[in-house]
Amino acid sequence: MSAVPDEFRPAPAFKGWTKPGPVPPGALNPDPVVGPGETLDAISGHFRLYQLRQGHRFSTDDVLTAWYGTSWCPTAATALDLGSGIGSVGMIAAWRLPGARWVTIEAQAESVALARRSAEYNGLTERYEIRAGDFREPGVLGPAERFDLVLGSPPYFPGGTGILGDHPQKVACRFELRGDVGDYCRTAAAHLAPGGWFACVFPTLQLARVEAAAAVAELVIVRRRPVVLREGDPPLLTLFGLMRAEDLPPPFRAQTWVEPPLMIRTAEGRVHPEYSAVKLAIGFPP
Repeated sequence: MSAVPDEFRPAPAFKGWTKPGPVPPGALNPDPVVGPGETLDAISGHFRLYQLRQGHRFSTDDVLTAWYGTSWCPTAATALDLGSGIGSVGMIAAWRLPGARWVTIEAQAESVALARRSAEYNGLTERYEIRAGDFREPGVLGPAERFDLVLGSPPYFPGGTGILGDHPQKVACRFELRGDVGDYCRTAAAHLAPGGWFACVFPTLQLARVEAAAAVAELVIVRRRPVVLREGDPPLLTLFGLMRAEDLPPPFRAQTWVEPPLMIRTAEGRVHPEYSAVKLAIGFPP
């Protein structure tokens, strides 16, 4: 076992940047346990996340999904993270919404175990329930459970449409082995509280799939924001904010506000100022 390097221990500042937010109990442990093949990485303020060095690791997609959902539903008291993986989306969002109670659902036992350790490190165990299971299966979510905010980062590709990868944890995060964006939309629609908000991310080239899934689930894409990974390139991802049609005034049920693209890097390859501001908003070093 190895400990976290001294440079990552609680401090008022990190490389000239003041870390915001609470200092969780794990950060006060002088010798946090990091197992072989694992890392313990900064994610929001003093929050950290256990990850496998060679497995699935949190990404820009996760950061943006958490930021987008909490930006447009900042008053959520209850929240649900579907297909929550190692907990990256949910824990960033929990950092942003310190009063919200969470349910997260993940089918991969290895990812569930990592997420539970991260939740303990971050002091979230009293308000952050991690359920092991497939959210499509009966009983994983109670029929009466409702949430103000639902988050999801669905796998992007149908099975058999690409190279699966070198680690099973990665495969289930990239390919539709346990449901697709339609399942995410149907589950979100069934468990949104009145006026609730569903935020997700999906490839821009597959916009038609999200629109079709939303229509079947009787959701409206209220707003969407293309994401450009490098200035000058076409958008590869899109962030979506959806609500149940029945919760919206009639004029809003047939319209979508398409926001200006969000830039991740400049044409020269530097982090774009706008994405730096996003990272600041989620308590991550810019």
